[in-house]
Amino acid sequence: MFRGFNKISVDNKGRLAVPSRFRELISVQADNNLVITLNPLDRSLWLYPLPEWEVIEDKLATLSDFDKQSRRTKQMMRGYASDCQLDGQGRILIPKELRSYAELSKQVVILGQGNKFEIWNEVAWEAQRDEWLTSVGDDSVPTPESLQELSL
Repeated sequence: MFRGFNKISVDNKGRLAVPSRFRELISVQADNNLVITLNPLDRSLWLYPLPEWEVIEDKLATLSDFDKQSRRTKQMMRGYASDCQLDGQGRILIPKELRSYAELSKQVVILGQGNKFEIWNEVAWEAQRDEWLTSVGDDSVPTPESLQELSL
């Protein structure tokens, strides 16, 4: 289970060091094999341990190619999926196309999301977070049914 917030630097070669507290879990769960892809909902990336990605791939396979949104989701997530592996220093190489898509440069934010990580440009994350926080309690935006019964 991945949770938490981390600010990380990306080096000049596009390598990112996965926080050390997650490395053992990734080693045990996925033998250091990961899949990184773009997030089709936001300008960020999703990083999955390989076994979790395989579950997502199975779900994507059930989507119809005749439904435009389903097809686009599959094209974006599968088409940009890249295998990566933790190196000896616990780093992954983020492909240039994905770094460009998410506008990743020096400082990034990694958010644990249970079965995966989200990787954001730090400035973009802060702007998006602040926008979301500003909209909390805005009665003009209906609460999705899936959240109406959530008790925290």
